Amino acid sequence: MPILEAEHICKSFERTEVLKDISFSLEKGQVVSIIGSSGSGKTTLLRCLNFLERPDKGILRVNGEVLFDAGNALTMQESEIRRKRLHFGLVFQSFNLFPQYTAMENVMLAKELLAKERPDYKAKKKEIHEEIEAQAKSLLEQMGLSDRRNNYPHQLSGGQCQRVAIARALALQPDILCFDEPTSALDPELTGEVLRVIKELAEKNTTMIIVTHEMAFARDVADQVIFMDEGYILEQGDPQQVFENPKEERTRQFLSRFTQG
Repeated sequence: MPILEAEHICKSFERTEVLKDISFSLEKGQVVSIIGSSGSGKTTLLRCLNFLERPDKGILRVNGEVLFDAGNALTMQESEIRRKRLHFGLVFQSFNLFPQYTAMENVMLAKELLAKERPDYKAKKKEIHEEIEAQAKSLLEQMGLSDRRNNYPHQLSGGQCQRVAIARALALQPDILCFDEPTSALDPELTGEVLRVIKELAEKNTTMIIVTHEMAFARDVADQVIFMDEGYILEQGDPQQVFENPKEERTRQFLSRFTQG
């Protein structure tokens, strides 16, 4: 059974159709790279998966559970949205770290807020805090940032900030980790360090959806590539097939422009 199933997802903003009948699935441990020109709907798709936007039509399932059904108002209740978001972690283009918190505090914050809702929080506050702190230290070590955990975002490079953002997304142990062009805000010399971390996560069978313009990375790391164009999934499949022998002329033209540019 796929870990994620998206069926017939549509999304419009006023009269502009941004997503047009999007359907795909993802198996546990797989990586899917989503490529396409700016404005093709890639970021909107991620935002719909994370419930930052609500699709106008369609169904989303994770592990067989219907998280969203545009035809069923019960799945759109605000009280359920926070719980459903926990299935997904999202790493933004521009880091979105809280500037007033250290790297460690940024990683710990969401989990501490959730812990306060536990019925045993008051009785086990110290124990829970120590557990969250230990996890944050481990994640920052995994990101190669053990010596930076007490630094504030303005004291970190762009690549370091993005690695903190990845650690923060992992802290809630999401089923699926999503990246929205994670290197687009970085200088070229910092891009490699972030891509290296994502590749290491892929080698550990982390289930990921990566919107990217890094074509070589999309080809070499992904198990599946989706090419979006004008709100549609125009082509999807094995990376070798999509990159070396695309079925659609628009895919071929896009890849040709990217290679030349």
